[in-house]
Amino acid sequence: MDLLLIIVGAAVVLACAYAFFNYFSVKKLEEGTEEMADIAGSIRSGADTFIKYELKVVAIICAVIAVLLGVVISWQAMLAFILGGVMSAAAGWTGLKIATYANVRVANRARTTGNLGRTLKVALKGGSVMGLCVAGFALFGALVVYAAFGIGMGQIDDVANKAEALNWLGLSSGFTMTLSGYALGCSVIALFNRVGGGIYTKAADMGADLVGKTEEHIPEDDPRNPAVIADNVGDNVGDVAGLGSDLLESYVGAILSGVILACEQFLHGVYASAELLNKLMLFPVIFAACGLIGCVIGLGIVLLRRGFSKNPHRELNAATWASAGITVVLGCVLSYFLFKDSAQSFSDLGFRAGAFSPWLASVLGIAAGIAIGFIAEYYTSYDFSPTKKVAQSSREGPALTVTQGMATGMISCMIPVIVLAVALFGSYILSGFYGISCVAMGMLSFVAATVSVDTYGPISDNAGGIAEMSGLDPAVREITDKLDSVGNTTAAVGKGFSIGSAALAATSLMISYMYAFSEGSSPTLDVINPIALCGALVGAALPFMFSGMLIEAVAKAARGIVDEVRRQFREIAGLKEGTAKPDYKACIKISSQNALRGMKVPCILAVVFPLAAGFIFGGHFVGGLLIGATLSAVMLALYAGNAGGSWDNAKKYIEAGGLEGCGKGSPAHDASVVGDTVGDPLKDTVGPSLNILIKIMSTVSLVAVAVFSQYNLFSVLGWA
Repeated sequence: MDLLLIIVGAAVVLACAYAFFNYFSVKKLEEGTEEMADIAGSIRSGADTFIKYELKVVAIICAVIAVLLGVVISWQAMLAFILGGVMSAAAGWTGLKIATYANVRVANRARTTGNLGRTLKVALKGGSVMGLCVAGFALFGALVVYAAFGIGMGQIDDVANKAEALNWLGLSSGFTMTLSGYALGCSVIALFNRVGGGIYTKAADMGADLVGKTEEHIPEDDPRNPAVIADNVGDNVGDVAGLGSDLLESYVGAILSGVILACEQFLHGVYASAELLNKLMLFPVIFAACGLIGCVIGLGIVLLRRGFSKNPHRELNAATWASAGITVVLGCVLSYFLFKDSAQSFSDLGFRAGAFSPWLASVLGIAAGIAIGFIAEYYTSYDFSPTKKVAQSSREGPALTVTQGMATGMISCMIPVIVLAVALFGSYILSGFYGISCVAMGMLSFVAATVSVDTYGPISDNAGGIAEMSGLDPAVREITDKLDSVGNTTAAVGKGFSIGSAALAATSLMISYMYAFSEGSSPTLDVINPIALCGALVGAALPFMFSGMLIEAVAKAARGIVDEVRRQFREIAGLKEGTAKPDYKACIKISSQNALRGMKVPCILAVVFPLAAGFIFGGHFVGGLLIGATLSAVMLALYAGNAGGSWDNAKKYIEAGGLEGCGKGSPAHDASVVGDTVGDPLKDTVGPSLNILIKIMSTVSLVAVAVFSQYNLFSVLGWA
């Protein structure tokens, strides 16, 4: 066991060392002209200010949760929760810093070389810092929890001896609760980063577009637009820090759900071998380490190569495919050597392919993730017919543009859900309930590569904005626009991964939840039971209420931006003519204040709702709640992400000359801008936030089920 954990530690050190090597190699590059450096400094300052204010708000809420965990569960769970929060915040902060350093250097590389391939390399190197830190920090925290509490304090031995510690309330406070505390810490930070960043970025984006493009008919990222710096800040706080915390939380949830499930199955008598328990607990952590090693190699193959092609798709796909391929090979070796001597217990666990069963389930997850990514690309890229139809509908005005985009988003839900269903059922057939946790882990095993490719997008987008605001040669903007257009596709693929992994991780956590308060070796939830059925109905409605609150928050913040931009165009003499400078800080302040106000209620709701439901109605109601919320949120997130992506790329298709006779400034383009604006809060606020909603609800429920399954109002009244 010690040797295997050393492998995990080596993977973490390797990833973090390579991340910081790339960080400093990007930072030492020249920023360009003085004006470019000033603009980049304004973006960096705005992003830093927002994230600091946000973390102050989150720290207060986290302190309250930590104290509650310490009192009601255990001090170990409290410390693990704090560690999870620190790891998630650190990953988001690091990604934000490198993105705000890399953006101007990407623009300068395009300016000085005029070479697409060399510019692409800088953008991907900047993105790789975020990707490697997400996986490296997450795995480091998990390793600390495993080594310090699991091995050092003997919590794993307590599980193996079926003598888990009880706290002063007589409730379980063992290793599964400590692991859940770590996952919960990651989830809380991710929720606030995603929701707060999503409100900020879309409010600024919508405000800039609604006045700049549709009213004043000035180009995107025009320096005359007072909201343009706030828009660029938003790309970093939402699409970099928010994305990183989101996928770190998914990664942790996928890994630890397998460890927790292995413990619950052992404690409920599914299998009896303590030796097998240790192997099942180690497999997810070491498989994740194999994936991290694969990502370091895959990214290194691309980034350390001297020649860099001018085909962004090919280079980005090479990094992703190499990482995934190496992960599959290393995972196969791991599965064989770990489980080759455990054949006597395979039938108890439902392992139908012997020692390779967990590996095959993980490969199903990898395949499902890639398939969902391709499906998202089909429905959102303007290389394919769905988005071209949305662009064509813009000839008839904004109403039909919105209608066609809605239809595309709704239709796009079916095939990804079928892929998820096949992956879930296939993993269950191969490896039983444990296989379901493996399929989630497999999908996220090469998360360092997918986040690297995804983060490259907002870095390139910011580079284009800096080029426009600095008045650089149009050829520079052409290079950054080509990179950005590929970034939109990678973002859509990344959102597909996020949605799929969230659904699978939440499902795995739900199974552990059912084991936690069920008796016997086969957990069941009777959905015909009126209490569970009512929970499912309420759960299905919850994502809609949550989404509505987010959209309302974005609209309120965007309204403030619109009013401010109009005021400046009206009152600042010479602003429209370009002889006077706008007040960028006013728009940054409005976005920040409204985002911080708008995120509080939805985020607190996500944490409090399952707790309140549990203490009133009990465990079966919350079980139904989780099922209903997960099913509803997955559909809504797919719809929001793909509809928003198709509207966005339909606009870009028109701007690229895809519609004959319709270019920038035409009525069709104006209609596509309206569609893009409608889709902004859907694809970048609602969709990503729903992923975290279902995971944090599952995690909170898993942590608290030991309490509310025994102490709830319905039990006191005799109605449960």
